[in-house]
Amino acid sequence: MSTLVDQARHVLAQARKRAAGAELAARLADAEDRLDEPLRVAVAGRVKAGKSTLVNAMVGELIAPTDARECTRIVTWYRDGVTYRVEGVANGGERAPLRFDRDGAALGIDLGDRLPEQLACIEVTWPSSRLREMTLVDTPGIDSLSLAESSRTERFLTGDGDRPTPTDAVLYLLRHVHAGDLRFLEAFHDDRLATANPLNSIGVLSRADEIGSARPDALDSARRIATRWRGDRRLAALVQTVVPVAGLLAEAASTLRQVEFDAFVVIARADRALVDELLVSADRFGGSTAPIGIVDLERRALLDRFGLFGCRLAVAAIGSGEVTTAAGLADRLLDASGLPALRAEIADRFTRRRDLLKARHALLTTRQVALASSDGALLREVERVLDGAHEFAELRVLNALRRGGLELGEARVVAARRLLGEAGTDVDARLGLEAGAGTVDVRAALVDQLAMWQDQAEHPLAGPDTAAAARVLVRTCEGLLAATAIAETA
Repeated sequence: MSTLVDQARHVLAQARKRAAGAELAARLADAEDRLDEPLRVAVAGRVKAGKSTLVNAMVGELIAPTDARECTRIVTWYRDGVTYRVEGVANGGERAPLRFDRDGAALGIDLGDRLPEQLACIEVTWPSSRLREMTLVDTPGIDSLSLAESSRTERFLTGDGDRPTPTDAVLYLLRHVHAGDLRFLEAFHDDRLATANPLNSIGVLSRADEIGSARPDALDSARRIATRWRGDRRLAALVQTVVPVAGLLAEAASTLRQVEFDAFVVIARADRALVDELLVSADRFGGSTAPIGIVDLERRALLDRFGLFGCRLAVAAIGSGEVTTAAGLADRLLDASGLPALRAEIADRFTRRRDLLKARHALLTTRQVALASSDGALLREVERVLDGAHEFAELRVLNALRRGGLELGEARVVAARRLLGEAGTDVDARLGLEAGAGTVDVRAALVDQLAMWQDQAEHPLAGPDTAAAARVLVRTCEGLLAATAIAETA
């Protein structure tokens, strides 16, 4: 049986043979090349949401400028490569190398005599194992004071009408659920297949350490808020989940230096009562001249890098003896930041669905090329794949469930969303079983689910949409049973 990617390749090959014009042929060639590339993940959100900081944390290097430089007003791609290179791509497509250096610890990019509005994007090539897994795209804030910048970002992320977005997935950073955020995400969403939808969107409750005044339990408070947001029907229809992350702490932990660890050791060994008094607020810690072993300038540098929440955690972890090395402190702070949880969600919701995301973009591109060239036969071929692919049928049902558009009881809605992979794509997660459950338990749970959805599909009072959704879930159960049988005989 051909995979969805195989079918997408076949449709693209057919389209390229019949492409009317070089521009359409180039779009199809690009879509074909993208099938073999790493996932393209955009980081988006409002101004000062912490987008560049999160990019640095995810890469584990300070490569994305986080201050108000001109280059932060331009969409910037970060790709893996064999050498270090920075290029500016003009609005007309022309490329030119840009000078860059390490400004202190951060990457500084010199635009030369170019204005930000003259560049479509900046492309940074950087040897990195993280970027080998996925290409990251840092975007200017969607609510920038510059209407032109904000509009360009929105067009880039939502597509420009006759072509889909150039990225496969998006991490959308939220500090509060603003109406503007919802409007943007709704523009990102389409009921059928769309340039984007909840399949490729994860919400990030950013700067989570600032919740609760950077108290030690700040991330616990942030997790409760994220849980509440996940239950918001309107937001749930636009993002798969919401994960709290303290981006500044994650960035600092990913790039922690020995000199910073040594500074925290000095503070942890100072008078405990005095240190606790200074750590009450950022102003006290950074502005006091009280003798705790390091001067106020050094303390302000620690605040800039770790935030008050990170400084408190670092001093407490070292003072209690919980960590004794720089590597140990980095691990402790990284875990506290929430970044590992976000990486796990990305792996489960994006990486494991890579082929689906890639094929979806290829088919969207082909469909739009078929419409642009009035090729009815090609359009019918694309629609045949879209309608016949069970993965897309599951996606449509999951979207309907998130919107509350199916007549199912609460328990069955939860079971259906889980079965469709919302809580994880492994069979254990789909069935609500413990990880590593035995084959007997898996098979028994699948048989129960199959019977339940067969009954639902055949129920005389079930509406047509609900019955159709139940039939999709029946096919999902049958597929998982077949896969389980194959695994048993392997």
